[in-house]
Amino acid sequence: MSAIGHSMGLNGVLALRAQILERSQALAPIAPASTAAAVGPAGPGGSGFGSAMADALKAVNSLQAESSRMGAAWERGETHDIASVMLARQKASVAFEATMQTRNRLLTAYRDVLNMPV
Repeated sequence: MSAIGHSMGLNGVLALRAQILERSQALAPIAPASTAAAVGPAGPGGSGFGSAMADALKAVNSLQAESSRMGAAWERGETHDIASVMLARQKASVAFEATMQTRNRLLTAYRDVLNMPV
């Protein structure tokens, strides 16, 4: 998964969403019980779910750091472009909200699997 840059717009968010959907479709086939608990690489040359999530979290973190940096620069008077500062804050906010929604969905799926009758 490519890292999200500081100039990510709607097209970048949609591309990231498409990548996440592609990877989740790759995980759709049910794996044998012995490999179902592994969260490592999917195979030679492939990346697993864990690394995809780690990359996504790093991207969200970089957006939040960039937002903080731009906000601090505006507060110090180093920049007068409030629009770019607000845009960076909104990007960080949307990325964080998407991360929280993903976490909530994963927890719900985990609870559903735990509550399945055996």
